[in-house]
Amino acid sequence: MSTKKDIEYTTKSWPELKKLLEERILVIDGAMGTMLQKYKLDEAGYRGDGEFKDWKYSVKGNNDLLNLSHPEIVESIHTEYFQAGADIVETNTFNGTSISQGDYHMEEYVYRMNKTAADIARKVANSIREKEGRPVFVAGAIGPTNKTASISPSVEQPEFRGVTYDQLVQSYGEQTEALIDGDVDMILIETIFDTLNSKAALYAVHEVMEKRGVRIPLMISGTITDSSGRTLTGQTTDAFYTSIRHGELMSVGLNCALGCAQMRPFMERLSDVAEFFVSCYPNAGLPNAMGEYDETPCEMADQLEEFMKCGFVNIVGGCCGTGPAHIKEIASRAKKHKPRAAKPWDNTFMLSGLQQLRATPDINFINIGERCNVAGSLRFKGLIKRGNFDSALKVAVDQVENGAQILDINFDDGLLDGVQCMTKFVNLMGSDPDICKVPFVIDSSKFFICEAGIKCAQGKCIVNSISLKNGEEEFIAYARKVKRYGAAVIVMAFDEKGQAADKQSKVDICKRSYDILTQKVGFPPEDIIFDPNILTIATGLEEHNNYAVDFIEACKEIKKQCPHAKISGGLSNLSFSFRGLETIRQAMHSVFLYYAIQAGMDMGIVNAGALPVYDDIEPRLRELCEDVILNKHDKATENMLAFAEELKSKKGGGGGGDTKKLAWRESSVEERLKHSLVKGIPDYVVDDVEEARVNKAEYPKTLNVIEGPLMAGMQVVGDLFGAGKMFLPQVIKSARVMKKAVAHLIPFMEEEKKAANAGQTEVKEAGKILLATVKGDVHDIGKNIVGVVLGCNNYKIIDLGVMVPVDKILTTAKEENVDIIGLSGLITPSLDEMVYVAKEMKRTGVKLPLLIGGATTSKMHTAVKLFPQYPHGVVHVLDASKSVVTVSRLLQSEESKEDYLEEIAEVYEEMREEYLAQQKERVYVSLADARTKAMGIDWEKSPPVAAPKKMAGQVLDPFPLETIVPKIDWNPFFAVWQLRGKYPNRGYPKLFNDETVGAQAKKLFDEAQAMLQDIIKNKKFVAKGIMKFFPANSVGDDIEVYADEDRKTVAATFHGLRQQVQKENRDEPYLCISDFIAPKGKPDYIGFFAVSVFGAKEMCDKFEADHDDYSSIMAKALADRLVALLHHPHRLKLSLRF
Repeated sequence: MSTKKDIEYTTKSWPELKKLLEERILVIDGAMGTMLQKYKLDEAGYRGDGEFKDWKYSVKGNNDLLNLSHPEIVESIHTEYFQAGADIVETNTFNGTSISQGDYHMEEYVYRMNKTAADIARKVANSIREKEGRPVFVAGAIGPTNKTASISPSVEQPEFRGVTYDQLVQSYGEQTEALIDGDVDMILIETIFDTLNSKAALYAVHEVMEKRGVRIPLMISGTITDSSGRTLTGQTTDAFYTSIRHGELMSVGLNCALGCAQMRPFMERLSDVAEFFVSCYPNAGLPNAMGEYDETPCEMADQLEEFMKCGFVNIVGGCCGTGPAHIKEIASRAKKHKPRAAKPWDNTFMLSGLQQLRATPDINFINIGERCNVAGSLRFKGLIKRGNFDSALKVAVDQVENGAQILDINFDDGLLDGVQCMTKFVNLMGSDPDICKVPFVIDSSKFFICEAGIKCAQGKCIVNSISLKNGEEEFIAYARKVKRYGAAVIVMAFDEKGQAADKQSKVDICKRSYDILTQKVGFPPEDIIFDPNILTIATGLEEHNNYAVDFIEACKEIKKQCPHAKISGGLSNLSFSFRGLETIRQAMHSVFLYYAIQAGMDMGIVNAGALPVYDDIEPRLRELCEDVILNKHDKATENMLAFAEELKSKKGGGGGGDTKKLAWRESSVEERLKHSLVKGIPDYVVDDVEEARVNKAEYPKTLNVIEGPLMAGMQVVGDLFGAGKMFLPQVIKSARVMKKAVAHLIPFMEEEKKAANAGQTEVKEAGKILLATVKGDVHDIGKNIVGVVLGCNNYKIIDLGVMVPVDKILTTAKEENVDIIGLSGLITPSLDEMVYVAKEMKRTGVKLPLLIGGATTSKMHTAVKLFPQYPHGVVHVLDASKSVVTVSRLLQSEESKEDYLEEIAEVYEEMREEYLAQQKERVYVSLADARTKAMGIDWEKSPPVAAPKKMAGQVLDPFPLETIVPKIDWNPFFAVWQLRGKYPNRGYPKLFNDETVGAQAKKLFDEAQAMLQDIIKNKKFVAKGIMKFFPANSVGDDIEVYADEDRKTVAATFHGLRQQVQKENRDEPYLCISDFIAPKGKPDYIGFFAVSVFGAKEMCDKFEADHDDYSSIMAKALADRLVALLHHPHRLKLSLRF
């Protein structure tokens, strides 16, 4: 694989691995997590019987712990994947950092977990090599951790981060040390949803390798989260690749989140641009409503084979939902195709924010916005000193909107804490997608301040600057750090003698710097940007007059002597003599750029929105500018100064102008609020919600503003996010606007509540609701809105926040005596955690209704996965607008609650049955395994009941129908006629109130009653029944029925079918009817009955002979309802005392 230079790694397996990569497509294994789920491990299962058996914290879900507690499971999975045809297996260390293990309080075991995991994989790999005689390899897996360095976990504090770059580097470094000690063949940094995390991982790995004097092949695999083609933190595929391209990689690729079909355009793009080997291991399609994956091995392999045919890949495999069967099929296809061809290194200058910036030939100049620089903008400096960072951010937004392609950020001021300001502001910028879509220049004369900024940006930035001012040793040390951070660098034309002023000194210093960087540091030449010093002209000092000409001429020579390097400069210095006269200054900048760009200047720090077009400059001023810039004659400065005096006298020197009125501000208040929410604009939202609030004709209550236009706006945000047209940073920005709006309205809602309760000695709460975002999830946007809406309806809200473990939920629910528990989650793993919470609620005897909500949840998932686990009511709530109705039904009265939950249960049961019926294939356990997990009644503790008093058959002929008619269940009767109401009027007798079918149902019911009375009065139906008990015992899955009590003669054998469909709950038994009959040696009994309604057939025959199908169906439906009651022992009134 051709790169800027061939990378020769020092691992003993590298020559063999490199040769294979060039010869064929290699196969990496499938999902470790998917395989582990098949073991259905519970808390005790994860702990094992060894040293972690009595660990005082929950470890369920800690897959990495299994390296220590159940190494045999991990070894078995590696073996299965190798045997399926994998060339590479990953160590079971996806969460093997101290940061991730912090959730389980197991940080001290990180080294052991990783070292042991590598040892296990190496052991299996060596065994496979020996047995099969083929080369196989181990990749040390490094996951993204459970925290993001680019996004705040707090909506209220966008500058806050749950983890820092330095913490990530330390944690990743510790993991890398252990994996290397375990003799892995390569390091795989995978499932990257936040590129800043992966940059920290790359930094850590390279730091460890340098310390140890080794070079290990590095793989990087990112995760595109939706059809928009962006990572979770908002980067495009190109931007992601640009950000990690510095890592001296073996391969780059994509995995997880998407299936092959959805991943194709992004894989194709990555294949087009990547100079390294390319990997792809997608999920087995997209998750269904249950969070499960449906693609079969053949279906997935068909799609992945298309990538192979098109030459996209060198390494293929599987992620979520894939197992050995998938890998086996993929491996068989990989043998048929050649690997992706090598691509030469691209020396194009590239940077990235959320989007990539490529300095292609059609971009003749890159604007670097200068206004976020305390040395370049008095306004910005004042905002920062006053702590007004929100307004300072607006300065950044304005620059991007006005054409800045990169933003310069500088806090070099004696009264400012540069590190603190840089960290906070870059974090704030990174939280605003309208700003961080462009790359940043991290600018400071103090290198440690540059480091503080670079550690906060996920994109590829520019460090401004380093120089030879303090000698080569410091210069090289700084350059190596910048290279490891993955940034480009601006090199000032300074050396030990001072600043370069004339052309030759500029060229000499730049050439010397270039040679050191490329030859001693290995710095990519395209990432070197020279600033040959734009110095102030027209000062009145003759020696300054040629500074602009020297710069322009130096550009031409630097480009010749330093291939691929770029040239930049700060324009504000040029016109410093005319500060305060913006008309002159901006004209000088425009004219200077006109000539400097032609000479080779690539970029510059400018006020992009203020630059006039060269041809639009007033002719006289343009001529004066050219005279001073090109130093045309001795009077050039004098003439410009005279012109400046003219401007001062006319007070025309200041820039500025009227701000254009924003067109969207002319729309209705509802549309303005929607625009603010969707675009994440906080500036006007308070004024707009106030305008809506005081409009009592439209919004009688303040809450109506939330439930109306604000919820409508957030609905649009949700729809766009779901469609992949917005990404997470934008959604979070929208949430901040929503919070600001709600915060303004809350005091008014409180006043309204007080007014409504005026005169009452005690205001009774409508109910107490506990809300929590489940463990593993840090998102609370929707939950918070639900809390506000319910709170405004007089419900007391207990909000436990985010990342809430189940024990805290249940403990708080009990302590606070809440009425309802509500769970929220945004990410797919939250679904499993919600199921776990439901199971724990059942296990611990909680009997409160459970509400489920959040972007990743669905009504189908609730019906199929959650509803069966918890018998006391599980309800999916679509959004905040539905929460009040749901809660009020549950708390209005016990009768209302029972009716509502019965209705929900009916709907969910239908959905569940429909879902299960549509499944393509089910997973079955073997009959032998199912039998080992039978019901297992302890017949010693629970002996069979005594013999029935009446063993002889009992006949009822006839049975009085009038005694059972009042107890008929009419719901199946209406189902026969396909009469179904809508909630809350679905079941009998509420069905009669339904607007659509109520009248017809009542008419049908009345006619049924009339026929039923006729049947009873004229004895048209005769009900009969017979019942008899027999001695019986179970024999395995069968039931033997005996002729008499001596149990020697078998009268009949009933063969039972045992359940074999794999259970969701590992502890749930696989039932067979024989489980409920005692085995031989324990006397037990079985009863049989038969019931029927005689006369129904004759009655229906008569109706049909008269062509009265309606009455025939009616008679059959009534007979069915009567028989349904007859078979019940309580209806038969038999003497069943034992």
